[in-house]
Amino acid sequence: MSKTILYVRVSTSEQTSDHQLEQALKAGFQVDEVVTDHGTSGVTTKLEEREGGKRLFDMLREDDTLVVRWVDRLGRNYQDVTDTIREFIKRGVTIKTVINGMVFDGASKDPTQKAVRDALIGFMAAMAEAQAEASKEAQRAGIEHHKAAFPEKFKGRKPAFDRGSFEEVKAMLQAGQGHSAIAKATGVNRNTVIRIAQDPMKAEAALIKWGM
Repeated sequence: MSKTILYVRVSTSEQTSDHQLEQALKAGFQVDEVVTDHGTSGVTTKLEEREGGKRLFDMLREDDTLVVRWVDRLGRNYQDVTDTIREFIKRGVTIKTVINGMVFDGASKDPTQKAVRDALIGFMAAMAEAQAEASKEAQRAGIEHHKAAFPEKFKGRKPAFDRGSFEEVKAMLQAGQGHSAIAKATGVNRNTVIRIAQDPMKAEAALIKWGM
């Protein structure tokens, strides 16, 4: 039986997985299952190397439908996104976007229509990568400005955890342990555990700033 699977990638500053599911449902999609990657870079990590991405490659079969908010959820690397979409199309999977209702599949046998489809895939993947590069450049410029203007404040508050306890907290979160149990086992404050769970990349960045 064919399935409709929503893939959600949640980065530090973007929408939550619940929000992306809500958008898909409001757009009229009947979602059978949601596959999520939290705090994973779409630039440096290929879809097939992410935990949720691996599940997609294992799950998707002919006649299944893959729904994403936009192609940038699959990734922000041109080659990875185009390779991924074409691989799923070869499998007989239909890919649909919530934004603008784009549809990519292998239904058409007309070479001209296939060329238009492939060109559109390439264009959208290129836009995703270009937007990522622009965001990185703006972020770098902002960091340099703050370094120059507020050198003594740039590091921010020292983390209330070290590298070892951070890795312990992450491992226990991935194992599905509750916040209170993790706090008790690691000695890390429960509120800090919650902040790490909500934004692990921010916690990682804080450790790096302090050379930890």
